[in-house]
Amino acid sequence: MTDHATPNLPSRDFAVTAAFYAALGFRESWRDEGWMILQRGTIQLEFFAFPDLDPATSSFGSCLRLDNLDQFYAACVAAGIPETREGWPRLHSPKTEAWGGRVAALIDPDCSLLRLIQNPS
Repeated sequence: MTDHATPNLPSRDFAVTAAFYAALGFRESWRDEGWMILQRGTIQLEFFAFPDLDPATSSFGSCLRLDNLDQFYAACVAAGIPETREGWPRLHSPKTEAWGGRVAALIDPDCSLLRLIQNPS
């Protein structure tokens, strides 16, 4: 197995989190009372139970480095996640950053920020 890291993000309610990410193509590969793992292809997200999380004060986040940012972003739009600057969940559309990379953002129902970064070709 190749060395790798997986994000550990909070979830106030595993059922809500699983349903949100299922609409984006993630499937549940593990769950018990305190931990849940979701997978979509080679992407794995791990969630810990945090029922008392105040999403408005959350500072959790991660980067998803994607071979096809536009395809993943389209799946987010198709799932009905709004493109807006306030509230959560929400999307920020892809843009080219000063360093030359394309980046979008997904904020999930617990206000965790997932930066969506296009892998170089």
